[in-house]
Amino acid sequence: MKFNAWGRLPGPKQAGVTLWTRTDPLPVVSGSSVLPYGQGRSYGDCCLNANGVVLATERLDRFIDFDATDGKLTCEAGVLLGEIIDVCLPKGWLLPVMPGTQFVSVGGAIANDVHGKNHHRAGTFGNHVVKFELLRSNGERLVCTDEANAGWFRATIGGLGLTGLIAWAELRLRRINSALIDVEDVPFASIEEFARLSDKSDRDFEYTAAWFDCYSYSRGSLRGIFSRARHVDETDGTLSRSRPSHHLSVPLDMPIWTLNPGVMRLFNAVYHAGKRRRGIRRERMESFLFPLDAIRNWNRLYGRTGFMQFQCVFPQAVSAQGVSELLQIVSSAGEGSFLAVLKRFGARRSPGLLSFPMPGITVALDFQNRGPSTRALLGDCQNLVTNYGGRVYPAKDACMTPSAFDTAYPAWRDFAPYVDPNFSSSFWRRTGGSIAT
Repeated sequence: MKFNAWGRLPGPKQAGVTLWTRTDPLPVVSGSSVLPYGQGRSYGDCCLNANGVVLATERLDRFIDFDATDGKLTCEAGVLLGEIIDVCLPKGWLLPVMPGTQFVSVGGAIANDVHGKNHHRAGTFGNHVVKFELLRSNGERLVCTDEANAGWFRATIGGLGLTGLIAWAELRLRRINSALIDVEDVPFASIEEFARLSDKSDRDFEYTAAWFDCYSYSRGSLRGIFSRARHVDETDGTLSRSRPSHHLSVPLDMPIWTLNPGVMRLFNAVYHAGKRRRGIRRERMESFLFPLDAIRNWNRLYGRTGFMQFQCVFPQAVSAQGVSELLQIVSSAGEGSFLAVLKRFGARRSPGLLSFPMPGITVALDFQNRGPSTRALLGDCQNLVTNYGGRVYPAKDACMTPSAFDTAYPAWRDFAPYVDPNFSSSFWRRTGGSIAT
C-alpha cells in the first residue's frame, strides 16, 4: 500500500504496518520513528513520516457502543465520519462538527482537531470529544478526559498524531430531526461585504461559508457567493432514507495544463452565474456539507506533481485587511486558485494545545505544484500571515518554517513534553521538532 497525503506531492517513501485490533501492542521498529496514518486526507506532510514507518489504522473500524438516548458514541479510531453518519443518522443523531469531507477517520479528526462550516456555533471536533484511549510506545494505555490525564487530552487533540496512537474514542453527538437543510446563496462583492454577511448570518444560520473567484480580486473588490444553511426542524422521515452515493470519479492524473488560468476563469464565471439565484432552497445536508465528495479522487485534477493548499486565519481585528493583502500577493504573482473559500471562526476555544482556529476570517486556496515558484509564493503568504499575528493550518501545510510555527503556535513548548519519543512526522521534523532539538 502506498501512503500519500491528499496533495499528492512527490516525496520519500515510507514503510507501513497495519494495526488489526485496538488491543495490539505498538510494533517496535528498530531505528525508525512511527506515525499513525488514517485516510491520508491531510494535504501536506503532517500525516507522512518520510523514511520512517506509518501505522495504518484503517482496520480499527469497529463500533464499540452507542447510546441512542444521550448520543454518546464509542468507536475505534479508524472508523470514518461517514460511517458514523450511516449508523447514527437514522436514530436522529449527527456529529456536531464535520470537515469538508466525510472520508476522514475519527483518529485523524481528533489529531487535526478539524473544523467545519459551523465553527461560530460548535467550535472544533475536539470540543465534542469526551474521552479516548492513548497507546504509547512504552506500552502505557492512558484513558484521557478533560479531568483524567488532562495534559495528554489537551496535547493529543490537535496533536498531529505525535503523542501516541488513539485506539478508541467516545464522542458526544447532537440531535437532529431531518436530513434536510435550508440553504441560501447571497452574492457579495468585497471582503468587507463578506464580513457583514457573516455578522448578519451567524445568529440565524448554523453553517456559513463563502466561495470566491480568486481571479476577480482588484483593489478590495471580489466576486463571491456567501452560502448559509440551517437544519430543518420538523420531523419528515428523511433520516431513515438512503444517503446519496456518488459514482463520479477522476480516473487518472490529468495533464498539468488542465487547470490553466483560462479554464479556472471559465469555471468561476459559470459557477458564479449558477449560484446567483435568490431565495432559500431545501436540499440533503450532504450536498452542502461535503460538496467535493461528489467526485472521488478529485485531487487527480492537479496532475502528477500534486498541489498545495494554503489555509490560514487572520485575527478578527485585522482580518479584512489581512485577507485583502493576501489576495493581492496572489494576484501580483499571476496566480489563482481553483478552489477558494472564506469562512468565519468564532470565539469558542478548543481544548487542544495546537488547535488552529482563532476568532477571525480563514481563507483556503489551492495551488497546482509548480515547484520553486509555488513554494516562493506560499512563503510570501506565510510571512504576511505571521506579520498579522495569524497562523497556518498544519493539516494543510507543506511549507511552514520553524520560525513561523514558533510564532503562530507558542504552546508547542507545553506540547513538546507529551510527544512520544518514538513518534515523529515529516511536518514535526520540519517545524516544531527542529526547534526543540
